[in-house]
Amino acid sequence: MDRFKYLVLALSVFAIPALGLGATYQIDPDHSSFQFKIRHLTVSNVRGHFDKMKGMAFIDDKDLTNLKVEVTLDAASVNTAHAKRDEHLRNQDFFETAKYPTITFVSKRVVKLDQNKLKVTGDLTLRGVTREVTVDVEGPTPEVKDPWGNFRRGATGTTTINRKDFGMTWNKVLDAGGLLVGEEVDIFVEVELIRK
Repeated sequence: MDRFKYLVLALSVFAIPALGLGATYQIDPDHSSFQFKIRHLTVSNVRGHFDKMKGMAFIDDKDLTNLKVEVTLDAASVNTAHAKRDEHLRNQDFFETAKYPTITFVSKRVVKLDQNKLKVTGDLTLRGVTREVTVDVEGPTPEVKDPWGNFRRGATGTTTINRKDFGMTWNKVLDAGGLLVGEEVDIFVEVELIRK
């Protein structure tokens, strides 16, 4: 029996460092942004962002491929600084926010390219459709302590999706050719994380 107790004690001592390798962080929405850019009339780009978001990340500095990310955006908080356009984006032609109020991303696997670059692949669910998307990530940065005693770090991410893959097919053909609204959407993410 004593040998069993020693074995359990020894295993628990070795397990403690293993459990302490990672930390969970929450997205600080006041210092984070989820932006997008899409072609308009084939001659310029329209940019927008989402005002409301939440999410978390589990970061294991010993092995960044253990990274886990979950993000939820409030689809109705879409903001392109143009009220009429934002109303159109909320209706059935685009986000259909009354039926699909959230946009989510949940990571599935991570590839480390070098010390500061990752490829994070996960499921993006938009307008009720789930597709696998890969995000190019820079970071996470080293942890810093803010003036209020919180531990923070950050990361940036970029990806491109085709909106038609998520059921956003509305468009108009221009007289001179081309489309009123582009199909490819460039996405830019800046997140600041607070350790829980």
